Amino acid sequence: MSNGSDQLAYVLINPYTIYKSRTGGVISRLFTRTALDLVAARMFAPSRELVEEYASVIVTAKDTENRRIQMLIRQYILDNYAPHPQTGQRRRVMMLLFRGEDAGKKVRAAVGPIEPGRTVAGETIRDTYGDFILGPDNEVRYFEPAVLAARTAEDVEQRLKIWAKYSDTDGGLLEGVVRYPDKSKVQQTLVLLKPDNFRFASARPGSIVDLISRTGLFIIAIKVHHMSVTEAREFYGPVRELLPSVYLGLTGPRAKTALEKEFGFELPRGSEKKLGEMLAPCAAEHQFNRIVNFMTGHAAGQDVSGDPGKIVALVYEGPDAVAKIRNVLGATDPNKAAVGTIRRELGQDVMVNAAHASDSPENAKREMNIINIRENNLKPLIEKSYKHT
Repeated sequence: MSNGSDQLAYVLINPYTIYKSRTGGVISRLFTRTALDLVAARMFAPSRELVEEYASVIVTAKDTENRRIQMLIRQYILDNYAPHPQTGQRRRVMMLLFRGEDAGKKVRAAVGPIEPGRTVAGETIRDTYGDFILGPDNEVRYFEPAVLAARTAEDVEQRLKIWAKYSDTDGGLLEGVVRYPDKSKVQQTLVLLKPDNFRFASARPGSIVDLISRTGLFIIAIKVHHMSVTEAREFYGPVRELLPSVYLGLTGPRAKTALEKEFGFELPRGSEKKLGEMLAPCAAEHQFNRIVNFMTGHAAGQDVSGDPGKIVALVYEGPDAVAKIRNVLGATDPNKAAVGTIRRELGQDVMVNAAHASDSPENAKREMNIINIRENNLKPLIEKSYKHT
């Protein structure tokens, strides 16, 4: 897959960038500047073995980048991607995998060069989030490239194969990586960025991640997922059970008004209750089917593979994670959500409302199992893309 019409390109979001909650900003830049298709994503807690193998291929004779920069990047990887030398604590790295025409070139343009004293401010990801500071004697005082990406299609292939090799052992749902004070009420919760965020290239996915960052929670898993009809029906099963009671008080009065207008006479008192009891189950099932269709791209009676209903699933961890995420997400109806919440800012209606978040730790586990958050869909994609090379 080295031709320009259909390339893979990756971006590694560095541990410091993630720690400083700049992940959302980086994602927004990548989506809006490249307009590429995000085909996979995975969190890593790199082992010493992965770090050393990755670092060993950074300095190449064919790379046109300044050799001093290559050496700095290699040392940066060894120092900042590897487990902490004293505590052994692993660092979090996020890999985003894109595909599309001239993907490598587009990603490099969005990421930007590493240049000391660069005068252009904010044009690229590194302009905004990176630093390269030299002292008076041209010595490096501070070096933070923000993200890492390969410069050639050959380098992309070589380095992706390395990360794929370790993706089962060093990647996935990162449990026990973040350390908390004793007696912290640590929870895990699931967030789904819904399909309306991916209808066209926009800053929406990154904006949601950025808004969630104010909770102080930690991202410990990310997955690009295409929800099947079977999964959607199971995932929203609890909602399906509640919908009839929701519509019971809505359908009766509306049906009574519509019938009176249609026939030109007033219906007896209490008829709205009977109409509600009759119509609420139908309205509830219709709404449930709309949810399934929205999340999968298919009607509830179908179960077609390869559907277009792409979502991005993220697992957040930290004290009181469920309540914190629900608070920043806002009410289900964007019109009733508080100012500054995700759904108020980006939602359209009760269904097209930007994101889903688990309402309890128990439901988070159930939902994570349904979408198989631990699944490694990065490795097979890489292997399939380069199977003939």
